[in-house]
Amino acid sequence: MLAGCAFICPKALPMTDAIPTTALQTTPLHALHQELGARLVPFAGYELPVQYPAGLIAEHRHTRTGASLFDVSHMGQLLVSGPEAAAALEGLMPVDLIDLGLGRQRYGLLLNDEGGVIDDLMVFRQGEELFFLIVNGACKAGDIAHIRAHIGQRCEVRVLQDQALLALQGPQAAQALARLVPEVTQLVFMGGAQFDWQGVPLLVTRSGYTGEDGFEISVPAANAEALARALLGQPEVRPAGLGARNSLRLEAGLCLYGNDLDTGTTPAEASLGWAIQKVRRTGGARAGGFPGAERVLAQLADPAQVARKRVGLVALERVPVRDGTELQTLDGTPAGRVTSGLLAPGVDRPIALGYVAPQLAQPGTRLQALVRGKAVPMEVTATPFVPPRYHRG
Repeated sequence: MLAGCAFICPKALPMTDAIPTTALQTTPLHALHQELGARLVPFAGYELPVQYPAGLIAEHRHTRTGASLFDVSHMGQLLVSGPEAAAALEGLMPVDLIDLGLGRQRYGLLLNDEGGVIDDLMVFRQGEELFFLIVNGACKAGDIAHIRAHIGQRCEVRVLQDQALLALQGPQAAQALARLVPEVTQLVFMGGAQFDWQGVPLLVTRSGYTGEDGFEISVPAANAEALARALLGQPEVRPAGLGARNSLRLEAGLCLYGNDLDTGTTPAEASLGWAIQKVRRTGGARAGGFPGAERVLAQLADPAQVARKRVGLVALERVPVRDGTELQTLDGTPAGRVTSGLLAPGVDRPIALGYVAPQLAQPGTRLQALVRGKAVPMEVTATPFVPPRYHRG
């Protein structure tokens, strides 16, 4: 049995974009992963490490106490530039980008004409007319085509094919990275800047997918292994894989695209209304103007128009409840479905995200999950399951 399998097994990880091994792409750190003894699995069209010899639980816990290095180079990186870049991007997303300050980052949502989520992404304002975007690996080809088709005539959309992306996460991430790039300590959560490391240009944002303080580092592919080795040479830093990344993000209450978000789910249903700033809502100075705006804004203004809501769930018995599990009311009436779930190392109990009818979304509501024919008692709870520790200055 794999170390940590009592919490999350690699086979339980979402592999929605897995393709035959012979066609898998690799990241610039592939040889390093092999050297470190990683167990490699197909994910988002790439061969990526799911865990290292220490095991999933050890990697998860070290991220909560020290600093862990994740290879997220399968993600898409692109630049959108030009005088109309901010306005053009606002035409694709219900996000305030015109007012976004230099060196600041926002979470964004690409929407379709029905208000469904095509992808969730990060948008960083690198210059007055320059935006750096990070999109999900399994969605990047479609995202890039969508962005180019809709705004490619108004601004330049350039895919950064030769960039790797590293995530350094954990409460000791700042002191480890500062030995290499001292100026990063000036950054606060959702801020970023360009830095130089031994003549190598780095774009660093203070953000991540774990709920911990940390950084995402865009680095030229040719220099990625050298930077990774330098970071792993710091006493606080150990490598971590997809398994720990999944358990950490779930404890942080963060969505996984393809599980908790998809093209049939609106921001209001996904409990992501906080990501839509007032200026883009009804009554705001730049309300609407994005795909699906009529439906999205109507749901935000009138919760009665929302047919289901994403909620946090905890199991009241020590039985992991995986994605896809049916949720019921206590009398056996269908109530919804789990979209992400595992036995979480940080709280030592089964947790999940799922969708239920709005009248069942109140914290404290009792439900049950049908696991292999057995009714497992569940309780709706607020998220995140583990309080975030972002560095806000």
